[in-house]
Amino acid sequence: MLIALHTASRMSEFDCDASSAAVKRAAAWLRRSVLAWFVLLLVSAGFAGAAWGQGVDLTNLKVQRAEDALQLNFATKFELPRGAEDALLKGVPLYFVAEATLYRSRWYWRDVRVNHISRTWRLAWQPLTRQYRVSFGGLHQSYPDLAEALGSIRSVNAWRLAELSQIDDDVKHYLEFSYELDTSQLPRPMQIGLGTPQGWTLRVERSVSLGTEPGK
Repeated sequence: MLIALHTASRMSEFDCDASSAAVKRAAAWLRRSVLAWFVLLLVSAGFAGAAWGQGVDLTNLKVQRAEDALQLNFATKFELPRGAEDALLKGVPLYFVAEATLYRSRWYWRDVRVNHISRTWRLAWQPLTRQYRVSFGGLHQSYPDLAEALGSIRSVNAWRLAELSQIDDDVKHYLEFSYELDTSQLPRPMQIGLGTPQGWTLRVERSVSLGTEPGK
């Protein structure tokens, strides 16, 4: 009888110890989870509004008011991937695209898209003249080396973003901007079954709050 009571007592102590250990493990897991979420929130807050990019640094992005319009200035910094440069010298033209969209915030419904602008540059190598040619719209310009050609498409100043008549100075506005090497415009044989050529990704995006009275 005494042996049975002693055994039951030991088993009870074992159950208590197991329960205590389980509670401690659960508490430790909860603390780690809370800490992980806290770190994630800090990281998210720290990078809010920063540019996301692959291979491209956005060194300037500014909206300013002109006499009758909002104007956008931007500048990027990047080097052409070796594979893209080799393709260029083999006669494959490259396309660079910049896009900007201006939005007006609304708390009661979806935000209003005020205006959208885009610009595409075509960069090609001309073996007969041994020059690089940059085309934009109906304009063309030739350059003696790649550095000068890329310099002409890395930045834009006084780009007309929206008319002032489209702006409501009492409401917040924000800008979404992107700049990229557009691989979707490569020749079909380079796209079918291959996806984006290895190491060719050049892209940057940024969303910027302009507040009320943007450009001032």
